[in-house]
Amino acid sequence: MKLYIETYGCQMNVNDSEVVAAIMIKEGFQLTSDIEEADLVLLNTCSIRENAEDKIWNRLDYLKGLKKRNRNAKIGIIGCMAERLKERLIEEKVVDIVAGPDAYRSLPSLVKQLDTGIKAANVLLSVEETYADIIPVRLDENHVSAFISIMRGCNNFCSYCVVPYTRGVERSRNPESILNEAQDIINKGYKEITLLGQNVNSYNWTTDNDQIINFPKLLEKIALINPNIRIRYTTSHPKDLSDELIYTMAKHDNICKHIHLPAQSGSSRILKLMNRGYTREWYLQRIRKIKEVMPECSISTDIIAGFCSETEEDHHQTLSLMEEVEFDFAFMFKYSERSETYAQKHLKDDVPEEIKLKRLNEIIELQNKLSKKSKIQDINKTLEVLIEGYSKKSKKELNGRTSQNKIVVFPQQNFKIGDYALVKIKDCTSATLIGEALL
Repeated sequence: MKLYIETYGCQMNVNDSEVVAAIMIKEGFQLTSDIEEADLVLLNTCSIRENAEDKIWNRLDYLKGLKKRNRNAKIGIIGCMAERLKERLIEEKVVDIVAGPDAYRSLPSLVKQLDTGIKAANVLLSVEETYADIIPVRLDENHVSAFISIMRGCNNFCSYCVVPYTRGVERSRNPESILNEAQDIINKGYKEITLLGQNVNSYNWTTDNDQIINFPKLLEKIALINPNIRIRYTTSHPKDLSDELIYTMAKHDNICKHIHLPAQSGSSRILKLMNRGYTREWYLQRIRKIKEVMPECSISTDIIAGFCSETEEDHHQTLSLMEEVEFDFAFMFKYSERSETYAQKHLKDDVPEEIKLKRLNEIIELQNKLSKKSKIQDINKTLEVLIEGYSKKSKKELNGRTSQNKIVVFPQQNFKIGDYALVKIKDCTSATLIGEALL
């Protein structure tokens, strides 16, 4: 039986697909990169925004044709969309299996159930499941970067967000299993590990002898395994970003100097409506601490334009926050209401679409200027780059990332994927640094 997995959404979903691959290979499946020859097609889905779900509905239209060409092929929807829209998905004729993020262990039995002619579904959320005992099958073709999920679920209940409803309550994973997985990744030759969680800052584990391991302590333990392996993490929540974490990052050279710190808005009024748990002033105080301790650290963010009741003044506070922080890069979206969230039930989505789009475009325009400014400041610097692949434009050029998570493109010379290279930065665009490696 051949298995084809297609992944949408966040890095957590990428890692979940690797967990699913491990489970299914153990049951005798063989991975394939050709969807046309697959006996089982799994779409690992995202529900964070409406357009993420729209992609899946469009993809299902294509899969109807696949089923006509291969009547034996089975189609499964897994992940957050499976959890959120289970009834609607089960009604889709093309869909055979629906499995939520905590139900991946049951996939083999769900596949067997299809032999009875009955569709199979498991969307039960768990308060314990972390897949800690499963070593994922790494799907990164270049064998450079690997992901480790250190926790699952979320307890924050931001008013706009579906994650607590699709991924369940927050639970941390045994640190020993995380360290074992990190060592396995290093043994396999990977050069970079990214620790994943909906809010990694709230990682917390109490050992049998009552020792508390929080996220900074876990991060340090992983960094100490091998000083030549880069360590990243995502995502941080501003309300839980501690001084201890900032100092831990500064202490270890192999912990990458980049923090993704979603602001979402620059208005304290809007942040309160979003149930973010911090104010504009708190956010800026955390930024000042990062820059004080690690002036070389890059900072990226998420911004939502046009949240419920957002005024022009609220919007301008977001723009001013961006200017004060000078984010290196950002993920920017207009607000899309998600069903079953607090905002959908209790707040009015009253900002007109044309105003949302106008504000989003202003945010994007400003961020492009800030990103370009950030890149210009790197010109004439020599930066260490971990090479991840070839440039999109030419096989004669390589691309990789700095510790600050900035993309660098440079001529290949004698370097290969997986190498570290010292690159002198010569030029830039708003998205990319352009340089030449020092031999």
